[in-house]
Amino acid sequence: MSTGQGPAAGWAPTWALGRAVLLTGLLLIAGVLLGRVDLVVLAVPFALGTAYALRRRPTAGPQVWVAADEGHLVEGGEFTATVTVGNPDTVGYDVAVVRTRVSPWLWMKRAGVGGARADLSRTGVDRPFVTVVDPDTAVDLELSGTARRWGRHPVGPAGARVAAAGGLLVSRATIAEPVRARVYPKTEPFEAVEAMPRAAGLVGAHHSRRPGEGGELAGVRVFAPGDRLRRIDWRVSLRARQLHVAATLSDRDAEVVILLDVLAEAGRSGGVGGAASVLDTTVRAAAAIGEHYLHRGDRVAMLEYGPAARRLRPATGRRQYLTLLEWLLDVQAESAPHEPYEPVFGPHLLSSDALVVVLTPLLDERSAQMLARMARSGRFVVAVDTLPADLPPPGRKGWSEVAFRLWRLDRDTMICQLREHGVPVVRWAGAGSLDEVLRDVARLATAPRAGAR
Repeated sequence: MSTGQGPAAGWAPTWALGRAVLLTGLLLIAGVLLGRVDLVVLAVPFALGTAYALRRRPTAGPQVWVAADEGHLVEGGEFTATVTVGNPDTVGYDVAVVRTRVSPWLWMKRAGVGGARADLSRTGVDRPFVTVVDPDTAVDLELSGTARRWGRHPVGPAGARVAAAGGLLVSRATIAEPVRARVYPKTEPFEAVEAMPRAAGLVGAHHSRRPGEGGELAGVRVFAPGDRLRRIDWRVSLRARQLHVAATLSDRDAEVVILLDVLAEAGRSGGVGGAASVLDTTVRAAAAIGEHYLHRGDRVAMLEYGPAARRLRPATGRRQYLTLLEWLLDVQAESAPHEPYEPVFGPHLLSSDALVVVLTPLLDERSAQMLARMARSGRFVVAVDTLPADLPPPGRKGWSEVAFRLWRLDRDTMICQLREHGVPVVRWAGAGSLDEVLRDVARLATAPRAGAR
């Protein structure tokens, strides 16, 4: 919540007060100079009315508060906000004019002051609202609408001006700082196969190749000290006349690193239900992939490939999912003139057993070089293409269309070279996007290496 306080001496005379004083003075001067009593009598009502209106003048200016809905708001959900104007004085305000700004991604449909409702255009609030504020009370301006895009969207600044003493005094504008409404990305339905290159944790939902306490049968072996009695296979033991136990493979969790390429942005965002830009696809896909693997008990980490090189440490559970959504709200596309990532970002900082899912539009050669370096270092990398398939050319004049086609061919060549380096590239398409790729990566991880005996 943001609050704006009124100034101590924030009252100024209005044109009405100036006209009343001027008219009274002119009538009195004219009556005295001309010796006409009727002009003096005519000035008396103006003087008495002005004095009566100013007999109780307010000393405290209005107060303004801005509050936004603190619930778990997702793209496409209903959004509510409140702008409150308060009167801390013992004298009532004759009229209060309230006005606020709202982010264009928060499409306001209705607003109301003191129970009165008004329909608004979807582009935001651009009209003032008028109400009366009694002494020691507050009036709420309620805003409601739809959140169209993820991010931290401002509600405000909001301002209020009030008139008192019969409209003879007006306060200076009281401004409340904007508050940020958190709109989380809409997670598309996403499911993937259980295949993981290497499940390296202690317990989880993925079958590993290591023996341990799990549900996957690995065979039968001779009883050894430390084996549990409930694992004894009595049929085999009676035939072999020696105790044998059923051996199982351990169920382990895996570490998934979701890497977001934020070096470039392309396309125009239309909000939820509209066209998606590169950043929209990247953030929504990251939220869906993170939710899927966290729900399965895996460890998920987030990483930005950009100038800021922000990180989110690997963790599991519901708390990590909420932290992941908060982390995604601050994702921004930033270009960088150089490559400052080796000391801060590099394959040596990633676990050798982690599955690295890179969400990239492949608009920068440095992104392709980063993917190739990771593949050469032995990391299990999957590149997800986030460039919109229907991306239009920048213009249709001159050679722009030909240049766009040449750029497309060059980008396709880059993707083919990445695949030759062992980096699978797949276009994001929601559920099942990574199934075939994950199976191939898991098959390569379990295949015997050259030179191994």
